[in-house]
Amino acid sequence: MKPVVSALNAWSCVVVSVFAIVILSTIGALFKANHHSMVGSSEDPVDGKAVAGTVFSAVGVYAVFLTFCGFQAYLHSRQSKRGAINLS
Repeated sequence: MKPVVSALNAWSCVVVSVFAIVILSTIGALFKANHHSMVGSSEDPVDGKAVAGTVFSAVGVYAVFLTFCGFQAYLHSRQSKRGAINLS
């Protein structure tokens, strides 16, 4: 199987996805717990659990990106070990 994206794009996507998963998981956990820093103000959302569900769905999207980009990075590393000639 050939990679669809370049190696730089694949590794960049892996790094961004990992950071996004960690940060969004933390934010989602704070909303789920109705932490005062997230829902304590009058301008903040009232239902923290509903917001947490939306944030955790974004975590799921980033997990799909991480899986795809990680597989693309793996394909690039496997291709470079075989001594393939890159014409791009």
